[in-house]
Amino acid sequence: MENFKFKKKFGQNFIRDKNLLRAIIKDSNISSQDEVLEIGAGEGSLTEELSNVCKKLVSFEIDEELKGRLEEKFRDKPNVTLVFKDIMKVDVSEIDKLFDKKYALVANLPYYITTPIIFRFLEQSKKLASMTVMVQKEVAEKFCASKKTPDYGVSSVMAQTYCEAKLARVVNKKLFFPVPKVDSAVLVLKRKNISFDKGFKEFVSAVFSMRRKTIQNNLSSHYGISKSNIADFLESCGYSLTSRAEEYSPQELEDMYKSFDKFRQELV
Repeated sequence: MENFKFKKKFGQNFIRDKNLLRAIIKDSNISSQDEVLEIGAGEGSLTEELSNVCKKLVSFEIDEELKGRLEEKFRDKPNVTLVFKDIMKVDVSEIDKLFDKKYALVANLPYYITTPIIFRFLEQSKKLASMTVMVQKEVAEKFCASKKTPDYGVSSVMAQTYCEAKLARVVNKKLFFPVPKVDSAVLVLKRKNISFDKGFKEFVSAVFSMRRKTIQNNLSSHYGISKSNIADFLESCGYSLTSRAEEYSPQELEDMYKSFDKFRQELV
């Protein structure tokens, strides 16, 4: 893009490699019957490839300077709707209304909003079917990490509880322009048919809040419940008083949360 000044504040790193763009679409598994949300149209490279495949595409772009270029590029594409707004300032319920049915989110996400975007849509969208997003490699590894590994944490548990999570491919940083400092990866999150529980998210955030401390200490600190009461709860459920959150799988932590939620209600 001649004469275009890339803006660091928007995390602009564009993809021009056609093979990579088509690989992302293959990873997303979208078809001619699907509706798609794109975040960050950029120069429209991924937008164009998506528009050639899907039934309907709504693409958000924060940078008003790109408006003229993008509108000209897609003026003959009736299945493409361009929205020039900061998607983080638009209610997810309003975004859902732009689609007739469940939709796929496919995007080369700006690194600085990757995790907030993923969690926002997981928590709030009623129509989201899947997310296929280009993110920093280390972020993708965290979302897909297994228990008892250094990368395992809140992102891992939440993603794997509410989605089938997969790191589809690693992408060399040299395939972007401008070239970022780190490699990227395509993260695929296929939504499970489970309602999001904010209480579970709070619980998981609490038990991982201080990784070197035990679940007993973290729960006591976060919820303001005495360590002796937390000890009674853990022992009654067969959990070790010295155990840490990283020792438990997402399913095991979900089971622990359900027992803990019942325990808290009985304390009142």
